[in-house]
Amino acid sequence: MGRIICIANQKGGVGKTTTAVNLAASLGLAGQSVLLVDLDPQASATSGFGIAKNQVERSTYDVVLGGLPAAETLLPTIVEKVKLLPAGRDLVGAEIELVNMPEREFRLAHALAPVRDRFQYLLIDCPPSLGLLTVNGLCAADSVLVPLQCEYYALEGLTALLDTVQLIRQSLNQKLQVEGLLLTMFDTRTTLCHQVSEEVRQHFPREVFNTVIPRNIRLSESPSHGLPAVTYDAMSRGAQCYIQLANEMLDRARPGTSG
Repeated sequence: MGRIICIANQKGGVGKTTTAVNLAASLGLAGQSVLLVDLDPQASATSGFGIAKNQVERSTYDVVLGGLPAAETLLPTIVEKVKLLPAGRDLVGAEIELVNMPEREFRLAHALAPVRDRFQYLLIDCPPSLGLLTVNGLCAADSVLVPLQCEYYALEGLTALLDTVQLIRQSLNQKLQVEGLLLTMFDTRTTLCHQVSEEVRQHFPREVFNTVIPRNIRLSESPSHGLPAVTYDAMSRGAQCYIQLANEMLDRARPGTSG
């Protein structure tokens, strides 16, 4: 049965979608079968694989709100082992429509259940909020991966997210764990980045990934080409770090491996 990992942070601009796209591609290139679920109305993970959201005919909206089987929406990507459940424009109103729906927090979990066995990893790219779409992602997931930009307010936002994770674990999804905290947009030249990194590692020594994602021009450029950085420029520093992250996750998942 595939492992479902929700990639979430209520703050925007922290490298969440960059992480979702490049981690999915890196795991796929490592031989893992992956489904990337775009749950963000901005549909950046969809366009990150070269698919325009206005060209999406069947999307996560149809699956989560319309009851369409997920298997009928999956699209191939440039990475052979990676499939995409895309987002489209119609997802914008989903938060409001979900409010009065039965089992509103579990719509995504129910939708993914029939396709879960087809993949080793299912990654969910959540919107930058703690609304019902993100709650659906957290209720469907085994764990949550939190990208954390190395900036002044990083820990403040992290506390709110971890409080939400704790609430969901207590009331809706007892199996939900923290997969890890990923430091992103790290600039080795700034003292602040080093200070934030030290503080996060001090507070969460077991949860922080060893891999750190740097500020990197190729990571910024690749979405405009509709490609993950790991296929756009595999030798760039940013791409290599996401490949390293995928390997770190696979090492963690192996029986008998501590971490």
